[in-house]
Amino acid sequence: MSVLSAPHFHNEEAAYEYVERVLWPEGPTCPHCGNVDQTKIGQLKGKTTRIGLRKCYACRKPFTVKMGTIFEDSHAPLRLWLQAIHLLCSSKKGISTRQLQRTLGVGMKTAWFMGHRIRHAMAPADSGPIGGSGKTVEADETYLTRSPKTKRPKGHIPNARHAPQVVSLVERGGPIRSKFVDHGNVQQVVWQHMDDNSRLVTDGAQAYRNVHGGEHEWVDHSKREYVRGDVHTNTLEGFFSLFKRGLVGVYQHMDERHLDRYLAEFDFRQNTRAKIGFDDVGRTTEAIKGFKGKRLTYETTGGA
Repeated sequence: MSVLSAPHFHNEEAAYEYVERVLWPEGPTCPHCGNVDQTKIGQLKGKTTRIGLRKCYACRKPFTVKMGTIFEDSHAPLRLWLQAIHLLCSSKKGISTRQLQRTLGVGMKTAWFMGHRIRHAMAPADSGPIGGSGKTVEADETYLTRSPKTKRPKGHIPNARHAPQVVSLVERGGPIRSKFVDHGNVQQVVWQHMDDNSRLVTDGAQAYRNVHGGEHEWVDHSKREYVRGDVHTNTLEGFFSLFKRGLVGVYQHMDERHLDRYLAEFDFRQNTRAKIGFDDVGRTTEAIKGFKGKRLTYETTGGA
């Protein structure tokens, strides 16, 4: 039986119940005053009452589980949101706006906005440094496009309009963090996102030579050295390969204004991959858990 045959993908009441179980494991919480006393929270019912509507008798205000999440103020049924989240979480290389539109039966603008709200919410709430004492962090960068007439040395940051650059760091056996570099530089990304006590492993790019005052080893790709013991950047090479296949084969183009959200999507799937125990259902649930406090309006996206 297909996962998409589950009731919460097709029935609105079941959709609300599912999201409530994920976001309110201990029972409803009032988003207005923070009340968690279940004796002071009631569920409103009636023929004209909205599905999932509750009232907090501490502050006398109504609310639903959608408030304070990416679902708030959306006119799309919650069951369609759950389908969209599942599709983004289960598609290894992502899913295009056009495919999302066809699958959900919504307009192009709605599909585009839903996709970007979900990607926005996939970014980790805790963006502190990765790595630490006794841990190894790989760092590498890649260009998404390049001028066909100009060859640039690795580590050099060209005009971002011609060559958007992505810098990624991954803690071996742990999380990955990817950032779009526009007017910043590689060093700033490493300084901001890696714990100083980490062991850093990179390729031989000049940009990394003085980036870390601690233990730092690298392989020299210019001399065809790709692996030396456990010194390599193979984890990130594989990640970049998957990301670029998604870029070319699924999304075809990623506007620089939205690139960090696309990176959050690929980072999230990497951080919840099957190898560390997640299946599509678990990955979808994990995504929804991170939706609290995440809002994104169409105006703040910068538009399609």
